[in-house]
Amino acid sequence: MNHLLFRVFLSLLTVCMPFVTAYNQEHPKVVIQTEMGNITAEIYLEQAPVTAGNFLSLVESGVYNSGATFYRVVRNDNQPNNDVKIEVIQGGLSRAPRENRPSLTPIRHETTQETRLRHLDGSLSMARSAPGSADSEIFICIGAQPELDFGGKRNPDGMGFAVFGRVIEGMDVVRKIQLLEDNNQYLVEPVKILFIRKLQEK
Repeated sequence: MNHLLFRVFLSLLTVCMPFVTAYNQEHPKVVIQTEMGNITAEIYLEQAPVTAGNFLSLVESGVYNSGATFYRVVRNDNQPNNDVKIEVIQGGLSRAPRENRPSLTPIRHETTQETRLRHLDGSLSMARSAPGSADSEIFICIGAQPELDFGGKRNPDGMGFAVFGRVIEGMDVVRKIQLLEDNNQYLVEPVKILFIRKLQEK
């Protein structure tokens, strides 16, 4: 009987090992240094190759290092006209001087239905208007935001937004930024992103 149980255990272990390995896999990491502190995130390149690959390419080219900011904060108290409320901070190049805004090619919309990623506390995702319009603007979730997933109701098209990473250190910085003074969600004084760089793999 013990021998049979041991064989069953080995069979289950063989089935489960790929999932354990995937869960524990090392993801590329980036540090977002802001004037209010550092935010470190892991990037899900295998799960979201289009979105994560685009972001890492922009990071490695240095486009975020000249004029990028966190410029928009969304809280429960500053979205009175939205029936579906969310909590995020948004940043990127849209408030950078025109000469520091490169011409970028929008990327294909990679839905959470496709990637199986979700908008959780600390999730890093792409801002967009229409599906397939995202290029450089990012946002970070404060708390779980399921209405931003595929099928969620925040965007009328129901396609959701494209998660590609998650903050692993520095959520205290994210929350401090979210509480800064805003005017219709846009920060009175945007928070400078000093640089975003990829951390060296060990």
